[in-house]
Amino acid sequence: MCRLYAMRANEPTRVECGLVRAQNALMAQSQGDMEGLMHGHGWGVADYPDGVPVIEKQTWAAFEGEHFTKAAARVYAHTVVAHVRRATVGRVSVENTHPFHHGRWIFAHNGTLPGFEEVRFKLLEHMDPLHRSEIDGETDSEHIFRYLLSLFLRHPEHGLFDTVRRGLDHIVAWCNEIAPEKKIGLNIVLTDGESLVGSRLNRSLYHLRRDHLHVCTICGKTHVHHDPKQAYRAVEVASEPVTFDEVWTEVPNGVVYSVSPEFKMEMQPLSA
Repeated sequence: MCRLYAMRANEPTRVECGLVRAQNALMAQSQGDMEGLMHGHGWGVADYPDGVPVIEKQTWAAFEGEHFTKAAARVYAHTVVAHVRRATVGRVSVENTHPFHHGRWIFAHNGTLPGFEEVRFKLLEHMDPLHRSEIDGETDSEHIFRYLLSLFLRHPEHGLFDTVRRGLDHIVAWCNEIAPEKKIGLNIVLTDGESLVGSRLNRSLYHLRRDHLHVCTICGKTHVHHDPKQAYRAVEVASEPVTFDEVWTEVPNGVVYSVSPEFKMEMQPLSA
């Protein structure tokens, strides 16, 4: 169990309210989510301020100290991924803390692969040697990330969305084969700063689409602090609604989604 947040916008955008100040900001969820669970085993924030990913991660809880607050306050970007961890696979360490990255790619996961001790060998078997050798931690999440990048490296002509959908279908099939009595948790976010894809399977997930600049009721300002050159568009995705005064839409269970060039959520069902 973890909690994640992602944002993709056509203009650089501040996310401090969503991460720290809103009624159900990610920091508040780290202390206690809507199910009453604490996610205090580490946090990470990733963005692309100059087109290159910047990732800050720590192994303590987001609500402890000022580090998470300061990390959230500096972010002003088109694409952001943030995560608070409740460890289920792998010890508490920086290597096991999300988001994970490779080059321009950023990845976060909420959920658990049942039977991972055996599923891991399936993932490694189908993984490119480069990505197999660069696994730093012990989590199922990092293995999923490296497996999906391996598929995309081999067949970029299939496109990112279809590659992720097919890859997740294989993972679900392996888990069902190895541990058919257990439920798979497979909410992911994967981005290179321009494309953003993800999934929902058996964990909560919501999204909010913005088609204009709005004055935030938390900070009293818009989250774009420059003169935009185009009509503002953005999509936010989160494990739980971050604000209570806006209408967040639940993402259907068992889908892969992507944020389109028009900043709409496009979805297709998983085979599972």
